[in-house]
Amino acid sequence: MVLTQHSRKRFSEREIKIQDITNAIETGEIIEDYPEDYPYPSCLILGKSGEVNIHIVASINDDMIYLITAYIPNPDKWEDDFKTRKEELK
Repeated sequence: MVLTQHSRKRFSEREIKIQDITNAIETGEIIEDYPEDYPYPSCLILGKSGEVNIHIVASINDDMIYLITAYIPNPDKWEDDFKTRKEELK
């Protein structure tokens, strides 16, 4: 896994440990694909670490996982399954 300085900072701010991310990737599933992302296609993964749901944005290239960001999904923005975005009210 490759972590950028930016991603390490965000994980620390959000109190998400690398072990949490590893657990979430191992137990998770891809819920959105972003094939047009640059420099590599990326995806949104929903996984768990213990009882905590975690969203991880990562890209994969040459058998390497690049962690872009991770966060605890906001229930105001996600349905109860944390896989489906809620419709924004206009």
